[in-house]
Amino acid sequence: MIRPTFSRLLLSAATILALAPAGIAEAQTTNNAPQAAAAPTDGPKERPWMNAALSPEQRADLLLKQMTLAEKLQLTFGYFSTQADWLRNATKNWVFPKDGLPGSAGIVPGIARLGIPAQWQTDAGVGVASQRGPTPRLRTSLPSGLATAATWNPELAQAGGAMIGNEAFLSGFNVQLAGGMNLIREPRNGRNFEYGGEDPLLAGIITGHEIRGIQSQHVVSTMKHYAFNDQETNRMVMDHRIGEQAGRQSDLLAFEIANEVGQPGSVMCAYNRVNGAYSCENDWLLNKVLKQDWGFKGYVMSDWGATHSTSEAANAGLDQQSGWAFDRSAYFADALREAVNNGHVSRDRADDMARRVLHAMFANGLFDHPVQGDQSARIDYAGHAAVTRADAEEGIVLLKNRPGLLPIAKSVRSILIVGSHADVGVLSGGGSSQVYPHGGPANGLIVPDEHPSGFPGPKLYHNSSPMKALQARTTATVTYLDGKDVAATAAAARKADMVVLFGEQWTGESLDVPDLNLPDGQDRLIDAVARANRNTVVVLETGGPVAMPWLSKVGAVLEAWYPGTSGGEAIARVLTGEVNPSGRLPVTFPASVAQLPRPVLEGDPKLDSDSHPVSDYDKEGAAVGYKWFEKTGAKPLFPFGYGLSYSRFALSGLTAEPSGRGISARFTVTNSGPVAGKTVAQVYVAGQGWEAPRRLGAFRKFDLAPGASDSAAVTIDPRLLATFDPATRSWHVAAGRYTVTLADSSGDPGRSVTVQLGESTFRHPGE
Repeated sequence: MIRPTFSRLLLSAATILALAPAGIAEAQTTNNAPQAAAAPTDGPKERPWMNAALSPEQRADLLLKQMTLAEKLQLTFGYFSTQADWLRNATKNWVFPKDGLPGSAGIVPGIARLGIPAQWQTDAGVGVASQRGPTPRLRTSLPSGLATAATWNPELAQAGGAMIGNEAFLSGFNVQLAGGMNLIREPRNGRNFEYGGEDPLLAGIITGHEIRGIQSQHVVSTMKHYAFNDQETNRMVMDHRIGEQAGRQSDLLAFEIANEVGQPGSVMCAYNRVNGAYSCENDWLLNKVLKQDWGFKGYVMSDWGATHSTSEAANAGLDQQSGWAFDRSAYFADALREAVNNGHVSRDRADDMARRVLHAMFANGLFDHPVQGDQSARIDYAGHAAVTRADAEEGIVLLKNRPGLLPIAKSVRSILIVGSHADVGVLSGGGSSQVYPHGGPANGLIVPDEHPSGFPGPKLYHNSSPMKALQARTTATVTYLDGKDVAATAAAARKADMVVLFGEQWTGESLDVPDLNLPDGQDRLIDAVARANRNTVVVLETGGPVAMPWLSKVGAVLEAWYPGTSGGEAIARVLTGEVNPSGRLPVTFPASVAQLPRPVLEGDPKLDSDSHPVSDYDKEGAAVGYKWFEKTGAKPLFPFGYGLSYSRFALSGLTAEPSGRGISARFTVTNSGPVAGKTVAQVYVAGQGWEAPRRLGAFRKFDLAPGASDSAAVTIDPRLLATFDPATRSWHVAAGRYTVTLADSSGDPGRSVTVQLGESTFRHPGE
């Protein structure tokens, strides 16, 4: 059940369907008739678990009573579903699974005797991904998770989730490996683009709403990677050490909030170790925190290759081994049945494992609304393009703008576009989350692959051209150079009225970037072009924060992240002023790696799989991101929450008072500028005995016409006012004065009031 603290953020059905294209609503309505015909023909008398009026708990228990042990354990073992000869060897008898969908993440076979559908699994959080091949699935991609977090808009996150859930369902999938939650402790992490930023409240709310959207389409969403999976270097073996208090107040709080908001059917445990134990056999993470303290009713699936044992993993809380044959052994196949038969894993635990899988399937409609195979011809690609474009537009962050430069004036007669294949498309992140774009060539590659080393490639560009979108919106002459010849590019820049230079940083699963600089000499290119033409606008397509040694020389900077399959249109609409930029940074941009808790990335890519490197997360503890910068006094390049607009907004009228165990705050936002736009009001709170001076306590996004004002009330969750006590496994709010600040970013001193709170202790904020 959603915690009362977050009830204000829940969306009405009318709101979400207004944001979503018609095809999404149709998947929930018109699809029901043929799906009902395809459901098991036995009625409630023969199969009482098919009575949809019963609760998921009741239905799962009724079905369990009819299952043999072998059938129960069948639900706990999944197969990789892509032709992969490299998985066949002397010790692994993997073959392509019967009924598996080609080029997909996996399948858990169904049980026809009882009408239990198979679990068809697809990656990932930005859309229906496809394994590499000559004819991958071509689908719609959302912007990166970090771009969605930069919208600070839960409604957009939920609409995007519903969109990709709809495409998954119509592609024949009923489990989506989506809901990336890992906090950005390490800005060089190659998978940061999949996640929701550095703050537990923002990441939890945004990802939680994406999960809700996915599951609205009768698709199980998987919150991942649980937990502390915050770098790719040595990701399979790294042991992250962190105290329980710090862990509960940082990464685990993000997961906890997302769990409450999204109620995911599944949680995916991570590759890494935490405090000595692998995440997928970590009793503290899986049993004590997730299942006992948070009351999680769904099932824990392993990441592909993250299972390391049978009895130990099952007893520690792992419910399903995924993606055989990525692991060294089929731990949850015959070995698990033997462990149950000889008592190393109890019969009750075997029942619990199956019950949790069934609960998620019943709760999300997998029995009542079964997938009907490949229905992709029914996907509303035009409507879905509008959803992903809206997400990209609100996620673009204007970081710098010399007055009068942006939006592009009608008087501009010549524009030079430089770099990053902006003549044809926009960059995408690499790895298992890769969505191949609809509307392009059959192999999805509009640019030849520039990453010849295999995974996490291909390096892919979505076929949405910023240059063509600009040409359609301006009377200026728009030309393109790739920027490889720096001298020639600078010479051309001198002749143009304006230069729009696209800087890129390609990141992907399994690889961390070596530093925060743009690769391949791009910083030198930007510096040369900016010296040649002061009207240089830099558009960044990156997986996370980057350094900007050229910042003082350029006229404007837009952070566009990986903007998805409509990204070129979104960028052009922001550059020309059709859309007023409203994105805010979900992650701090450091001035240099010297400011980080770990200036040198821990671990060594050359270590083998039997090594056990250790990472000390207690160095920063819960002081992740902006909290670390405030704690140490370091000045970042751009602070968390920062972003500019083509308009001006005033924050006023802040009041705050105790509300239950938390704090209620009210304030007013006014658009005092010349054009309509959106802004994010951020409420920070300061207390005593915390990991850092301030925490983000609440936020709200506003859409205002020029001269218009709006007021809002927000509630600060008591966990954001508290410290966690590991001895009692409870939260403790100390009595005293708390400072509440209304601000534009974590770096803004803002406007403050104080509130006196009494002492309180609780396990759940709704108690």
